[in-house]
Amino acid sequence: MSYVSDLRVILRGRDFRRLFATRLVSQFSDGIFQFGVAGIAFFNPETKTSATDVAIGLAVLLLPYSILGPFAGVFIDRWSRRQILVIAPLIRGALLLLAGALLAWGAPELLFYATALGVLAVNRFFLAALGTSLPHVVPHDRLMVANAVTPTSGTVITFVGVGAGFLMRQLLGGGATGTAVMMVVSGVVFGVTALIASRMERSLLGPAYDPDRPQVREALRNVVHGLIDGARHIMRHRAAASALGAMSTHRFMYGMCTAMMIMLYRYYFEAGNADAAVDGVTVVLGVSGVGYFLAALITPPATERFGLTNWVPIALISAGVLAFGLAMPFQQWLMPIAGFALGLAGQTVKICADTVVQRDIEDAYLGRVFSIYDMLFNGVYVAAAAVAAFLLPADGRSYLLITLIALGYVVGGLGYRAVVRSGTPTPQQA
Repeated sequence: MSYVSDLRVILRGRDFRRLFATRLVSQFSDGIFQFGVAGIAFFNPETKTSATDVAIGLAVLLLPYSILGPFAGVFIDRWSRRQILVIAPLIRGALLLLAGALLAWGAPELLFYATALGVLAVNRFFLAALGTSLPHVVPHDRLMVANAVTPTSGTVITFVGVGAGFLMRQLLGGGATGTAVMMVVSGVVFGVTALIASRMERSLLGPAYDPDRPQVREALRNVVHGLIDGARHIMRHRAAASALGAMSTHRFMYGMCTAMMIMLYRYYFEAGNADAAVDGVTVVLGVSGVGYFLAALITPPATERFGLTNWVPIALISAGVLAFGLAMPFQQWLMPIAGFALGLAGQTVKICADTVVQRDIEDAYLGRVFSIYDMLFNGVYVAAAAVAAFLLPADGRSYLLITLIALGYVVGGLGYRAVVRSGTPTPQQA
């Protein structure tokens, strides 16, 4: 069956459409929020940003996902996931309105960042609930297509939200007032998500009942044990473990690319002009979004034709070769092309990883496994930025880092292929 036909099948599902709309609205809001925070953290013309500052900023933006991941899994495997999708947007919306008010009143930046961390913490529960809910609203044999459509579309809409934030910055400026407006708009839009999610039946999205599951208080006391148990569960599923390894490889290399790109635009291409640097980075992100969208169109038919275990290493190795060829000259006009290539390859790997995890992991473990997934997804990205901070010069131009990124992609692709070939292939791997 063709991609278009498969897409029509899943879009016929009323509950899938509602879950899909919940994701789109929330991630549009998230794009505005992320652009606003990044503008203050990385492109404030009143401060000088170093590679270490970039790593710290990315840690602030992403580490809540990793730190809260294990705890989120405990609740997502116990609470109504539909209720999480209803209540979390209301809390996040209120926090975003507070963040906007703090900026408008000229409160210390520390208070703003503390509120932003609260926003990110709430969003951690929300996104994990979305990921674990998908298998409840689509047929099992359509998970590949659903994973191509939903997370990818959500990511593309995030880029659209970034574009909306960019337009607000152009109209209102990049100072406190302009960013405050972004926070308020993001909060109002995110609140709409609760209305959409409330139209789904409360028990629709799980979790499945497990009589042997411990009580919440006991589970919280044994978070580390639960993580180990979840990791063991993953390791018993070779395909899922390998897919997580491939995803982590991309995120590590992509994290180094991100840190280098910010420094290049801030101090090499634009020579300290913060506004021009924002414009350049926005172009790269926009073109990357096109790559993300194209991955949704290409991945389902490509995995049918070549097999998932062939397509993932093709994506990783191609990313390494293209990253080396396009970035090594350090020409500004090549950066958007490199962003497109890495966006396409990275989202391809993520679609495949999402599908394998949802297909092979039991529903009672999905919350914990997706928590580990998110810990890896964000943790390795922040770790990569920290590594880049030690290797990048002040202007961001590093031949060594480009070489390491290219080699990392290629080695990761070959390693993935070697591991999955040593196991028993599943129907979609063959």
